[in-house]
Amino acid sequence: MAAYDKAYFDKWYRHPEHRVITAAKTARKAHLALAVAEYYLERPVRTVLDVGCGEGQWQPVLKKLRPRLRYTGIDPSPYAVRRFGKRRHILLGSFGNLPDLEESYDLIICSDSLYYIPDDELIMGLHILAPRLAGVAFLEAYPQEADLRGDTSGMHPRSAAFYRKIFRNAGLRPCGSHCYVGPPLHGAVTALEYGAL
Repeated sequence: MAAYDKAYFDKWYRHPEHRVITAAKTARKAHLALAVAEYYLERPVRTVLDVGCGEGQWQPVLKKLRPRLRYTGIDPSPYAVRRFGKRRHILLGSFGNLPDLEESYDLIICSDSLYYIPDDELIMGLHILAPRLAGVAFLEAYPQEADLRGDTSGMHPRSAAFYRKIFRNAGLRPCGSHCYVGPPLHGAVTALEYGAL
């Protein structure tokens, strides 16, 4: 398991030869997730939960777009919490060990981290998060067939069928581009949007 310390984030987020996360890429994802959530909610997003948030890269982008939005980040890195916790509201925790959560969130994010989470922890976390999903979850899941770059150590290879099954069992319905709605919005997603389950 990787040590999510300053050296880790410097390598994968900032080093010109290794970085896989850039500000531009994060901004594109944030714009997409926010737009999809607001499309289904039919109002501005007010609350965001970002699990496995790292240094909280999404927070400044989301706050710039929606200054009144309440962002909560959760990450297992003591370094990230120590450095960015107060400024970006990041709490220490993980997908399977979530701190106290609000009743519901308009947007739940798990970007670039699902494939590092062990199966049992992933399933447990989805069943905790799905009932709190008032809008859209951006769950960036890549099956084992995907050609991924970056830190591949500690990844858990999974099939697309596995992801579909655990998302469906947690009550999540796909609506395109890594986005999922929970039961309150199932009726808003058409059969053509969610495709084959």
